[in-house]
Order: sequence, then structure tokens, then C-alpha cells
Amino acid sequence: MSQVLTVMLVAAEASGDSLGAGLARALKARLGDGVRFVGVGGEKMAEQGVQSPFDIAQLSILGIIEGVRALPMVKRRVAETAALAAREKPDIAVLIDSWGFTLRVAHALRKLDPKLPLVKYVGPQVWASRPGRARTLAKSVDHLLSIHGFDAPWFEREGLPVTTVGNPTLIRDFSTADPARLRAHIGAGATDPILLVLPGSRPAEIKHVFPPFEDAILRLKAERPNLQIVMPLAATVAGMVKERIAAWPFPVHVLEDATLKDDAFAAGTVALACSGTVTTELALAGCPMVVGYRLGPVSYRLVMLVFKSPWVTMFNIAAQDMVAPELLQTDCNGPMLASAIADRLDSEEMRRIQIEAQFQAVAKMGRPQVDPAELAADAVLKVLADRAG
Repeated sequence: MSQVLTVMLVAAEASGDSLGAGLARALKARLGDGVRFVGVGGEKMAEQGVQSPFDIAQLSILGIIEGVRALPMVKRRVAETAALAAREKPDIAVLIDSWGFTLRVAHALRKLDPKLPLVKYVGPQVWASRPGRARTLAKSVDHLLSIHGFDAPWFEREGLPVTTVGNPTLIRDFSTADPARLRAHIGAGATDPILLVLPGSRPAEIKHVFPPFEDAILRLKAERPNLQIVMPLAATVAGMVKERIAAWPFPVHVLEDATLKDDAFAAGTVALACSGTVTTELALAGCPMVVGYRLGPVSYRLVMLVFKSPWVTMFNIAAQDMVAPELLQTDCNGPMLASAIADRLDSEEMRRIQIEAQFQAVAKMGRPQVDPAELAADAVLKVLADRAG
């Protein structure tokens, strides 16, 4: 191992970019100038010194058919990632989420250097679909950093060592979020209802999910002129969304500042959210929500053949109940979304009951006692120490 530890971090989506940035910060806190980072990531990882050779937005692929179409591009990016490793000669590689891309990167890195320790950060949800992926991963990497305690047995019985670090989303602290600051920023009155709209962080989600979201918003705004529309946007899709809403006949408050996003989560009366990590964040902030999601029709049929859970929202799965309504595929349409949101805008009691149920459901997911990034950093250094020993 070189005197300065070289860590390769590879993330292909916004959520993975956040995980990678947190891990990089934790490693720098321990090693200072004794560590440097190379790899693939987004804006947050770039702030920690990871200079990505390409824009990861193009890897945010949604759906099986879309994935097949994108395969030539994915293979090119895998080759570029392997070439980066060949140049930089990392001491360890951490491959974050994004199953299809990072599995291919794992195989490419293993071929390049069979001795390079490979760590997967976030395992595939084998408890919900395709349990065979546990065996595939065990053959492809040396260690798994899991964010859910119930993941470990699935992989350990295939011989893959697992360290459960916890879900970093669950340590989000909204205690300093200021709803009044958000209202002042957007010029909203004290009693104006606020609809948060979170259309996803992948370009493909904007393609499939945004049209029914747009229909719902236009319906709600026509009936409620004082309804404030607030959109906290991920950097990966901000440009696309801004183009789509530019012609809307009313103002939309787009937020890209992290502090204002927290304020918005705490200030929202109701949220319309694309299924994903953001639903857990909204629940922690005490915002009731309606969850929507769409895939291409063929991809959806194929996914439903292997997906075993009756819910897609993580805290619904934890609660084993429909705590937040999920309107998926054909149910994810303007009239049905607008109706579910209107019910909550009109009933303070319905909002109160849902917020409490969301809190209880999130509690079942298990709030980490230690920052998961710290545990992940410890695990990465232990993998290296064990290999050196």
C-alpha cells in the first residue's frame, strides 16, 4: 500500500453521491492528508475531491427496457471507470448502490487487479426481489456495507462478510429547519397551504413521473389559487424540470439550496413525492405525502414479475401497511393524485394521523445511534487492515 491511501469511490446516482461524499468526509477526518480519492460521482463527491471522468446523470437509468437500450453507453462508462483505476492504482474500491453499473465495474476491476479489495456500499434489495443477486454479489466483491439490519443474513449465508452501518437518511435532523424562513423566502402568507413537489432525481423519472405530477398540480392550482407550489430539486434533474415549468401560468418556487430544502420539508402542508429516499426524509420532517411512481409499460410488467413486496415506500414496508398512499403506474395519473392530495389539504385531522403513522413507521426502520458514514469509514479501513495482515 502506498504511503498515501488511494480510495476509489464509484457512485452513479444522486443518493449514491451523498453516500460517497459522507464516506469521503469520514475518511478525511481520520486520515487527513493521508488519503486521496479517485472515482466516479456527482457534485457532492466532487466537493470531497472526487473528480468524475463523466456526468453521472446519464447513468440514472430507470426500467429494464431502458437499461437494455442504454447498455452500450453503460459499457463505455464501465471501461472509462476501469481505465481510471488502471491509471490511479487505488488501494481499495467502494462501489455504491446502482446495482447494474457497479456490478459491471466490480467485474472490470477484478479482471484488472484480482487483489484489489472491493467493497459494495448498499446491497440489492434481495428481500423484495431477485434473491439470486445475493450469490452474485458474494462472488463479485469482498465485503458489503449494508444500510438495513435485515439485509445481512441474505448475504452472509452466501459467504459475503457484511457490516451493517445503518441508513444515513435516518440521522437527518430537521430540528433547525425553519418553516417561517421558507414562507418568507417564497412570499407565502402564514395560512397559505404549501404543496411540496419532489419529482425524482433521475432524468427517466422526470420523463415518466413528471407528466402526471404536472396534471395533478394544474388541477389543484386551478381550484386553490393560494396554493404555493414548492419544488426542491436534485442537481441531476434541475435543468430538465426548470424547462418544463417555464411556461406554467403561475409561479413555482424552485429550491436548490440545502438549508431551504430542509425548511421546505418542515413547512410543507402536503408533499407529492416520487418514490425514493426522499419519502423517508419527508416522514422524518413531519410532512404527510402522496407517493407516485411510473415506469415504461413493458419495464413495469417485467418488474412486477419479480418484485415481491406489496409496497414500494420503505417506511410502508417497515410498517407492513399503507401509511402513505402509493399511486403506481396507471394509478399515477393527474386526477387520482390530485384527489389524494386534496383530501389531505382539506383535512388537518387526516394530516395529523398520517404524520404520526409515518413517525411510527420510520421508528421501525431503526434510527442509527452513530453516523453511518463513520461506521462505513471504520469498515473500509478494517477491510484494508485485514488484507494487509
